Amino acid sequence: MPWERLENEQDVFMLQHRAPVFIGAAVLAALAGYINVVMLGFFAVPVSHMSGAVAHLGIDIMSGNTADLLPIGSILVGFWLGAFSAGLLISHVSLRLSKSYVSALALEALLLCLAAVFALNDNSYAVALAAAACGLQNAMAGSFRGLTIRTTHVTGVVTDLGALLGSRLRGRKVKTWKLILLLIILLAFFTGGVLGAFAVYAAGLVVLLPAALVAALLAVVAGFIPGKEK
Repeated sequence: MPWERLENEQDVFMLQHRAPVFIGAAVLAALAGYINVVMLGFFAVPVSHMSGAVAHLGIDIMSGNTADLLPIGSILVGFWLGAFSAGLLISHVSLRLSKSYVSALALEALLLCLAAVFALNDNSYAVALAAAACGLQNAMAGSFRGLTIRTTHVTGVVTDLGALLGSRLRGRKVKTWKLILLLIILLAFFTGGVLGAFAVYAAGLVVLLPAALVAALLAVVAGFIPGKEK
């Protein structure tokens, strides 16, 4: 059956590429957790997910607090523009090795560099640029082998973990690698947040530059992966 054939293809792929998939997901999730905590530490706003920003925007509108409308609105616009850029650069919604990911990661590195420069000058544009970097990263892959993948927030990760574990307890067949991948993303995001909190207190806003360096290194590594599609 087609579904069984797809399941077999997934297992074969993960058997061959498990390490790079797990490592890549971990680095991206840790990067997002790091960026989010750094921006929370200095600007008191999250940039890796939009639920809080939308809620904050609604409160500001109803309370007449116009001072926060522009910075909070810039987070939403920045995140959207980042996701929009990913759509322009990457022609497919499912994660697969392609040269377009090199361009996307390079753009993320550039956005983080610019965010660091503006942050060092205490400019609120840093928030919008960091949000754009997160939006770009989050939209790089909508799904992976039948599993929705988001690396800049963990609401969906926790949801999928709960649903998959519940299904397994009911006796349904659940791929172990899916559970492991979700756990890796969750733990990596948390670890990145811890590192971000430590960096904020240790070094100040310059700590956004290492995040840009990590994104740039990922772009370089992706560029050397053989067998990529155009």
